[in-house]
Amino acid sequence: MANKTIDLSNLSQPPGAKRNRKRIGRGAGSGTGNTAGKGNKGQQARSGAQSRAWFEGGQMPVQRRLPKRGFTSRNRVVTQVVNLGKLAEVDIEGDVTPEAMQSSGAVKSALRRIKVLGDGEWSKSVAVTADAFSESAKAKIEAAGGRVEVRA
Repeated sequence: MANKTIDLSNLSQPPGAKRNRKRIGRGAGSGTGNTAGKGNKGQQARSGAQSRAWFEGGQMPVQRRLPKRGFTSRNRVVTQVVNLGKLAEVDIEGDVTPEAMQSSGAVKSALRRIKVLGDGEWSKSVAVTADAFSESAKAKIEAAGGRVEVRA
């Protein structure tokens, strides 16, 4: 058998690639006559039948079967917490500011509220700036000779 080269003049689709569309409701001999593949009666058999994606056929829907839980306040304030031990670990040069905390990876965002907690050791004599401090964090920073600055 000779090698056949394929070019634009002899391209063809493989067998079975092209099929005729299903013509529904075109008589008993077509295989989809009578009810046209829609089954017998009911909402989905009617013309123009559509239902919402979450509709469960009149059954009590899932969003009504499940109990309501909890409450989310629209006025809640998202606060990031960081321990003194973590701040000592990340090794920030000079004063500890929210921007320095973010760049060192101690907090995710310098724009959100930051509260410093007193877990861990602190020995640096620097100014620590944040939105809030726990009493123990304040005491440890001031005992090391540093100062606490609350961001306005």
